[in-house]
Amino acid sequence: MKTLLKIFGYCIGTLVLIIGATSIAARFSDGPLEIFAGGPFTSGQPAPIEPNWSFIKEYNTVEFQLLEPEASRTTWIVEHDGRLFIPSGYMTTWWGKLWKQWPMQALDDPRAILRVDGIVYDRELVRITDGPEVPFVLSELGRKYGNGLPLPENALSSGYLWIFELVPRK
Repeated sequence: MKTLLKIFGYCIGTLVLIIGATSIAARFSDGPLEIFAGGPFTSGQPAPIEPNWSFIKEYNTVEFQLLEPEASRTTWIVEHDGRLFIPSGYMTTWWGKLWKQWPMQALDDPRAILRVDGIVYDRELVRITDGPEVPFVLSELGRKYGNGLPLPENALSSGYLWIFELVPRK
């Protein structure tokens, strides 16, 4: 029994070490490593023009970086009527408060960079809490990530879900 507990302890310790090392290494990389936040973007071509964003409808994730602090992450994305939205869920849960620091940072400094297919777009994150686009954005979130089930509108009003619109930076 002691040997089994020792092996289990070594396995858990090794897993924690691997996750910690990956998390630290990601901070020095050019962008995020899937679920691990990454360093600032060092590659990507500036966008020559503002695109028609309808192509993003079928993208599951994109990368974006805040300018302060300089950290990047992979996130879900929604396009509606030519506008882009990034959701952040679990905002009222203890693990969301621990894991999701970027939404509060975006409120302090909304400047961001969106990177899609090696093209970078200067953006600003604007939190939306209501408006005519909300039902469409919630429906699209449900289609893309919720097995076709629409999200309840109270997900936004309760604070559980935050939605940011990515608007061109001035």
